[in-house]
Amino acid sequence: MQIAKKKQSLAEKINVMRASVMGANDGIISVAGIVIGVAGATNNSYAIFLAGIAGMLAGTISMAMGEWVSVSTQRDSERRAVEKESMALDGHYDEEFKFIKNKYQDTGIPAALAEKATKEMMAGDAIDTAVRERYGFNPKEKTSAIAAALASMISFPTGSILPLVSITFFPAHIKIIATVVAVVIALIITGYSAAALGNANKTKAVFRNVVSGLLTMLVTFLIGSLFAH
Repeated sequence: MQIAKKKQSLAEKINVMRASVMGANDGIISVAGIVIGVAGATNNSYAIFLAGIAGMLAGTISMAMGEWVSVSTQRDSERRAVEKESMALDGHYDEEFKFIKNKYQDTGIPAALAEKATKEMMAGDAIDTAVRERYGFNPKEKTSAIAAALASMISFPTGSILPLVSITFFPAHIKIIATVVAVVIALIITGYSAAALGNANKTKAVFRNVVSGLLTMLVTFLIGSLFAH
């Protein structure tokens, strides 16, 4: 007997994609900052590689746990909102009905049509309608904390590989500048992808992403240079 697989909702797919893109982006910037900083202090390739690996492992765990805690907290808040609205409907149905009707009217819908729409929607699924209109989320669209955590756990080290490989395998006289160039190219890609997912301005997103990465590498390199010997 085959067990039917539960399909991911659009909201959950977007959440996983967001966690993947941001995880890769954080992996690129974090590990690039670490290896560039250590490279500013020493030419020892083993020390640079070891620092990068340590940063990659720590960041992977931190990102995965951060996503799990964040999404779990969001789910808990949404669950409490549903419970609160359920009690409100049980004890103050007329007040909730009036709130929704007035909200529709505020958008320009005539009073009679707003009342008819509210009646039909509340008759179909009162709790979902009330929660969506009062709290702004759809109770049927649930995001997975585990899926977001796994996405970050995979994407962070994937993003970390680029600066780690660049700083390790490029010739000593160009390894820093080559790593910076590689990181900038990667940040352009992740910045554009994040903006596309969020339907935001792609040029601004890419610019902010590249500037944040360059500043991170500059600051860590300068600090590392202070300890050069």
